[in-house]
Amino acid sequence: MFEAFSISFLIVTLAEMGDKSQMVCMALAARLPAKQVLIGAILAFAGLNALAVAVGGTLANWLPLEWLAIAAAAMFAIFGMQALWQGWRHQPEEDASDVGHVSRRRVIWSTFSLIAMAELGDKTQLSVAALSTKYDVIAVWFGATVGLSMTSALGVLIGCALLRRMQLQWLHFASGMLFIAMSIAMTLQLLS
Repeated sequence: MFEAFSISFLIVTLAEMGDKSQMVCMALAARLPAKQVLIGAILAFAGLNALAVAVGGTLANWLPLEWLAIAAAAMFAIFGMQALWQGWRHQPEEDASDVGHVSRRRVIWSTFSLIAMAELGDKTQLSVAALSTKYDVIAVWFGATVGLSMTSALGVLIGCALLRRMQLQWLHFASGMLFIAMSIAMTLQLLS
């Protein structure tokens, strides 16, 4: 059981370092309450990993991966445009503490949705599904979820550090551009 945990933890953690889900956590935590961003990310990964071990890699037979990629790219584009709009309409007297007016549930749901759409059918989820065919599914789920939680927490910490060093307006612009860049990259990958 420890072997299954260790293997899934290492594979998933290394695969997700610098990946889009970590960038999502970073961008969201730079603008929104970090605790809720991390909760949303962990819930998304726990659910996705449960789906991966339960389904065992057959999701692609039920839903075309192209549909999932299109939905994820659209969500990234929408969140990017929303962040750019917030940066454009930013008032100079606003500061980082002004982002606290966003409801906790909305932050958790937004993070959950973005990560779930971005990672559904992703290489990490497929790796978890593949590992669950060989190893204990509980240990694989736990190892993958802990690994993804750690990479998400790292992204949140980096995002919070940016918030302390940059004006909120520039963070809106930067996160908006990051989301749009991820949307474009996903669209190009879909077209190739």
